[in-house]
Amino acid sequence: MSGDRPAADGPHGDAAVGNGGTGTGERLDHLLVVSVEQAVAAPLCTRLLADAGARVIKVERPEGDFARRYDRYVDGESANFVWLNRGKESIALDLRDPGDRALLRRMLRRADVFVQNLAPGAIRRLGLAPETLLAANPRLVICHISGYGEEGPRARRKAYDLLVQAESGIAWVTGLDDRPTRVGVSVCDIAAGLNAYAGILHALLLRERTGRGRLVETSLFHAVGEWMNVPFLIHRHAGLSPPRPGLHHPSIAPYGAYRCRCGREILIAVQNEREWARFCREILGRPELADDPRFHDNPARVAHRRELDGLIAEVFARIDRKTLAARLEEAAIAHGFLSTLEDLDRHPQNRYETVTGEGGGTITLLGRGYRLGGEPPARGRVPRLDEHGAAIRAEFAEDRTGEADP
Repeated sequence: MSGDRPAADGPHGDAAVGNGGTGTGERLDHLLVVSVEQAVAAPLCTRLLADAGARVIKVERPEGDFARRYDRYVDGESANFVWLNRGKESIALDLRDPGDRALLRRMLRRADVFVQNLAPGAIRRLGLAPETLLAANPRLVICHISGYGEEGPRARRKAYDLLVQAESGIAWVTGLDDRPTRVGVSVCDIAAGLNAYAGILHALLLRERTGRGRLVETSLFHAVGEWMNVPFLIHRHAGLSPPRPGLHHPSIAPYGAYRCRCGREILIAVQNEREWARFCREILGRPELADDPRFHDNPARVAHRRELDGLIAEVFARIDRKTLAARLEEAAIAHGFLSTLEDLDRHPQNRYETVTGEGGGTITLLGRGYRLGGEPPARGRVPRLDEHGAAIRAEFAEDRTGEADP
């Protein structure tokens, strides 16, 4: 791989062990990742690689990744940028400039992974088509992240998260009654970033066996499209469009939010007939409902949801939330609370990670969605624009033969 590249001081503090690494060889500190990236999807993918110890060089346009300027909520910095860019090195390149393009090509000849999420067709116009890059570096894993994929009538269309939420049907199945709604976070971007990360790791594993790199493709539309398979199958095979039930499940009942005597809501989820019988007996105090033809199995309960919700609401309205939660816990019925952002801020299940902002301050974030046994929490610095530009230009001024790029 690229284990013989020179170590350089970077955002990890010690490039030889990555950001917070153990130095035991268990991390991905042997990998060099070069990413021409912006916004969310590609930066999420490469931040996960950086968290795992890879050296990530973030290539930004001269004015910087536009996500740097989304907002100034986090000590004057962008919340998106802080979340997605810890542990990376930053270099600003003008890829319209022949010299900067040549520098990028030299970097890619040494790289293990190349990630890009530029506008459709841009990477080919820059002379960086996959076949060209693989001819120069056959072990390179290349990841293209697009809005709609490399083929098809939408392939050349620019895409952003809300647009793809609408096109993919996610917004159509989200909301309440006749009002489709955007999911409150950028799920299409996030789905694409996670798929890119998984695809890159898959390709790296294959490279260990074959010695060859390859192209990995994902898109916002296809990444979140896979999530739509349940409503897709229901529509295709039954001709039905699941309702928009707000804080209720469209095809399982009872599964949703109900108001308690104190005015606050509690969510419950009944997943099988054993739980349903126990819920009727121990929570509703109506054991006979378990065998009622209107409610005896899940399809029947969904068909008679309005009547079922009325029965549950009548009982829950007489019990305060704390008492009801204790009863549900005792009965082993799954339940939860609707968290505000204030509730989330102090949620007892949170895991935290810290990052050093551009200005040097410590910023606390919610932790990654997975942990690896024995690995310390991820940490790192958020790079300033072109912070590492001079060092990277010097490092890649010549190729491995000592000859300057023509």
